Amino acid sequence: MTGAPLIHLEGITKTFGQGAAAFQALKGVDMAIAEGDFVAVMGPSGSGKSTTMNILGCLDVPTGGVFRFRGVEVQSLDRDQRSLLRRKYLGFVFQGFNLLARTTAVENVELPLLYRGETAKDRRAAAMRSLDKVGLAPWADHTPAELSGGQQQRVAIARALVTDPAVLLADEPTGNLDTERSLEIMELLTDLNRQGITILMVTHEEEMAAYAKTIVHFRDGLVERVERGHRSGAPLEDV
Repeated sequence: MTGAPLIHLEGITKTFGQGAAAFQALKGVDMAIAEGDFVAVMGPSGSGKSTTMNILGCLDVPTGGVFRFRGVEVQSLDRDQRSLLRRKYLGFVFQGFNLLARTTAVENVELPLLYRGETAKDRRAAAMRSLDKVGLAPWADHTPAELSGGQQQRVAIARALVTDPAVLLADEPTGNLDTERSLEIMELLTDLNRQGITILMVTHEEEMAAYAKTIVHFRDGLVERVERGHRSGAPLEDV
């Protein structure tokens, strides 16, 4: 991969609260993510990984430092501009699936396009294409209660993909699944990465992190070390 990173963090800090109650969650995070990478973010509770992912997902803003996305300084954008960047370039997958219980799989996948104001015909066609990508087109008319946990997470991934994002942010995507279903989801994410989608995944499971090309370890509000995952073509090692 050549050229500037897709995502570049320089000296990112984040402080919550003020005065004596202030807590510095991030203390100067530096990180560069190339287009097409598959990055697993690991670290103990309170290490700063979730705060960093919220900043990368344009859900929060840093207190200091520079966050560039395709060369644009995101921390300088206003709320509406960040929201536009989020809708246009980012897809989100969460541990809890976050599906509407009384709504079919295809209707759940359509939701991001509904917010964009696309026609019903275009929404349905795009949602069916997205479900097909995750192998769930035959289950389009099933509600979440009629699907397994692994299938529900596939629907959530299809919903994230329906807007054709450049980056997929996955927060503990296998956290609510058994081992077999977890491995299925990781194989799916790996396949999507091979198709060109950049993936950033928070996980506490080393077995899942090994699917990534790059593993970033956080500790005490900083990047502690970076490793190359098994998919980089070499055994795990410090970079």
